[in-house]
Amino acid sequence: MATADRPKARQSQLVTTYGVGALFPAGDQSFMICGIDQWDDRWSPTVEEPRLARSLGVHTFRSPASGKRTGDVPVVRFPTYHYCPGCRRLDRYWMFDPRKMQCQNCVRDLTPSRFVACCENGHIEDFPYFQWIHRGSELPAGPHEMTLESQGASSSLADIVVRCSCGAPPHNLDGSFGRSALSDIKKCGGKRPWLPDAPDELCEKPLRTLQRGSSNVWFGAVRSSISIPPWSSPSAQFVTKYWAVLEHLPETALVQALPGMIAGRTGLAIDSVVDVVRQRRGLDTSLQPSDKDLRDEEYRALLDGNDGGPLDTFQCVTVDVDVRVRALVAQVSRANRLREVRALHGFSRVTPMPTDTSNPRLARLSESHLNWLPATEILGEGIFVRLDESAVSEWEEQSLAEERHELLARSMQRRSTESGAPGVAAPSARFVAIHSLAHALLQELSLDAGYPIGSLRERIYAEEGQAGLLIYTASSDAAGSLGGLAALADEQRFADSLIAALSRAGWCSNDPVCSESGPSGTDGLNLAACHACLLLPETSCEHRNIFLDRVALVGDIDSMTGGLVSDSW
Repeated sequence: MATADRPKARQSQLVTTYGVGALFPAGDQSFMICGIDQWDDRWSPTVEEPRLARSLGVHTFRSPASGKRTGDVPVVRFPTYHYCPGCRRLDRYWMFDPRKMQCQNCVRDLTPSRFVACCENGHIEDFPYFQWIHRGSELPAGPHEMTLESQGASSSLADIVVRCSCGAPPHNLDGSFGRSALSDIKKCGGKRPWLPDAPDELCEKPLRTLQRGSSNVWFGAVRSSISIPPWSSPSAQFVTKYWAVLEHLPETALVQALPGMIAGRTGLAIDSVVDVVRQRRGLDTSLQPSDKDLRDEEYRALLDGNDGGPLDTFQCVTVDVDVRVRALVAQVSRANRLREVRALHGFSRVTPMPTDTSNPRLARLSESHLNWLPATEILGEGIFVRLDESAVSEWEEQSLAEERHELLARSMQRRSTESGAPGVAAPSARFVAIHSLAHALLQELSLDAGYPIGSLRERIYAEEGQAGLLIYTASSDAAGSLGGLAALADEQRFADSLIAALSRAGWCSNDPVCSESGPSGTDGLNLAACHACLLLPETSCEHRNIFLDRVALVGDIDSMTGGLVSDSW
């Protein structure tokens, strides 16, 4: 493939949207990103974040290769079934002209199959067209040349017909998306096309038909962490960069070697570097902190703040809280500098799985365990808000909070029963309310700061004893570096933004339907939330736009009572 024809993606997309095992659309072609054991790591810059690396059981991270002079991220062509839009012939792409990806007879560009077959263990293969058309009948002898035709009457599956030259009765694709539609004709073969050299796995999960471009073909398991003191300081950055050398130096030799190593570097002192080396040596590398452990450390760091120097990647300063919002808000902090690292450590298909590293159903990124994972780093700014703990605790004890939580718990139980997936506890009422507040506030801050809403992101801290949210720039491109978001933490400006956000949340253009509807959205995991009020772009919500409820925030639509903020104004 010529260089100009190669598909292109941003570095961040190759971790979050088009990671390993995902299908990447490139014009009229479709590719799958290969496993990291196929990557040429000489062209993948190192991304260091010791806390996150320990939690994922690796030594370091690497960002995908970028730039015209560096190596490419390897891909394979998938699905392998293609058809000619001229003669409608359906076959593996190598049975046509694989060099030009054209039909030899029609000289037309090939179109990849719209459908694939996946299982919940992350395996994926071509839709079994051959088995579909020959089901329920003996396989006739002779050549089998298939065609894929559209009747043109509608865009439904019933108007897409598969035919075979052997004389088997034609079959349309109606019913092919049923939960057990493929159970009797094709078992999961354990295919892992993103690992070209890996053998197939044994798998007992049923195959499900999905559209090639649907969102449930790939759910990335991404874990992120914000760099916090002491690991955000210039000294820690220096130690991380040269850790392979510093790790093995005795302290006496370390003190002797450092003057030459740090000469000409600003913001570094021998004592501070030695302190960081001691702290890093004291880490128990056998322990893998969970995502909750990382969040707890971040929450404490955001509460304490950090002035830092000009080179520190974590600068967070507490500002005054306007008297108009003190009934709800206990602390507002201006985060002038933040560094976030996002790492991909697995993925799932069909239904999203818990992203815990011990989950055996997450598909692996490489055939063998490597000491690194793909990651991307983002430098930005943000606003941290801590709510008044007593106000949140009192609200949790009210009947409305308990009723809304029970509705959500029943939806999660129903999803578990229908999908056969292990049951997961419903998030707390505290989490749902703070999450909903974050969505409302993020939309308002986007308007005030001038950022595209997709370039802002939330981070929720709602464990027991926590009641905080962080809104920060989440884009690594130009839209994430405009500046001005942290300035909105100013006492009066933040209060104006929060009051406006809650005023907007009090009424949705889809009310009363929105506020009075039962469980809605993905698997019924939202309550009062729709695209006209709380839903955000996928890049902005770390929980895939679920666990939202505007009523929990502003109260019953008729009386405007019982919500977290109902009694705060």
